[in-house]
Amino acid sequence: MVNEDRAHAILVVGLLTVDAALLALMELMFLTLSVGVVPLPVSALVALVSTPWLVRRAGELGGGWSAAAPLIAWALTVGVLGMAGPGGDVVLLADWSSLALIVAGLVPASFVLGRVLRGKRSAQSTPQAPPAEATAPASTPHGT
Repeated sequence: MVNEDRAHAILVVGLLTVDAALLALMELMFLTLSVGVVPLPVSALVALVSTPWLVRRAGELGGGWSAAAPLIAWALTVGVLGMAGPGGDVVLLADWSSLALIVAGLVPASFVLGRVLRGKRSAQSTPQAPPAEATAPASTPHGT
């Protein structure tokens, strides 16, 4: 049963990592979305909500590397496809919307990753309570 739970957790963390990469791809596609001349920061808002959630959820299922996997996948996808996109296009332009996407995706997710790592470290360093049998007083023989 433990192996099944571990396999399930690895599978879900893998799916969360793929989701992070796909979300980064979609965020890059909608980076230049605007209504007329007014740009809409939809990509940054999606990154602000989704990336920390993916990191937190992966951290609940596994250790520190599990929590870091969606953030690493997101950052690599944005970096690689943003700088050398399909056909050599540069999607991450030198403007505020690109900066907003990067900051909204990396900063909150990094804080969540730090919280997950701190939680895992404090859980490992907290001493375990002894079993109930060990704390029960020793019984004395009835004949004394």
